[in-house]
Amino acid sequence: MRRIFSGLRRFLPIPGLRNRAPLVAVLRLAGPIGMAGAPARSSMSLSALARDLESAFTLWGVRAVALVVNSPGGSPVQSNLIYGRIRALAAEHEVPVFAFTEDVAASGGYWLACAGDEIYADPNSIVGSIGVISAGFGFPELLKKIGVERRVHASGEYKGMLDAFGPEKESEIRRLKAIQKNIHDSFKELVRERRGDRLKGTDRKLFSGEFWTGAQALELGLVDGVGDVRSVMRARFGDDVDLRLVGRRVRRFGISLRSDLRGDGALNGLADWPERLLAAAEARTMWSRFGL
Repeated sequence: MRRIFSGLRRFLPIPGLRNRAPLVAVLRLAGPIGMAGAPARSSMSLSALARDLESAFTLWGVRAVALVVNSPGGSPVQSNLIYGRIRALAAEHEVPVFAFTEDVAASGGYWLACAGDEIYADPNSIVGSIGVISAGFGFPELLKKIGVERRVHASGEYKGMLDAFGPEKESEIRRLKAIQKNIHDSFKELVRERRGDRLKGTDRKLFSGEFWTGAQALELGLVDGVGDVRSVMRARFGDDVDLRLVGRRVRRFGISLRSDLRGDGALNGLADWPERLLAAAEARTMWSRFGL
């Protein structure tokens, strides 16, 4: 019943709304995705976005949802959860989805863009990076120099896998690569399913982890066109289209003073600022991979 009502309400002759401009909900998906250890408001996750997603698809008279993606990637789990919720809401409410890339739609950012029935990019956007990466540091030689002995006692062969304070083991590296391959295969299957015959490059090129400009991505079939949300939506729905921004604005590096100020101008949550600064530094590193 809810689905029927959602579909009918875009066409019901409600007084005062008969000549209403076409409504497009605009939702910004900005920042790293589900960054490990980050405060919830510092990165994108399904729990943080669920309410905004629901609002976008249930606006009265909504004709389409436009996703504005600006993300260097992050958690494949959260990327897939957000993607899945968008596709479920699009099917439930029978609302088309358009995705627009800004600075970056790479790795998990491109995963989110694939939730769009059509994807548009700026000619200079960074698009792609369809791969999986794991990075860290190792300190075993440093411990030897300063005379510190590492003691780890675990039950289970791989319980202490990839300990940063111990030497790398070939068996652990093989195990990690097997996990990465499984996630990469899932990512590739999603891109093939969503882009289909529009893909023009070889699998070796498209799924190598390489990234391209928006103009190059168009040639490879990773996007459908070049343009921004305003120009494309006006071309599709008319110059009087109502672009309605849904949800809160989030600063790119994850620290929003607006959300942390009390009414008297004092800062809330000072105790978690070290954690949030570390999250911001990690986010800065992720953006830097793409020259930003």
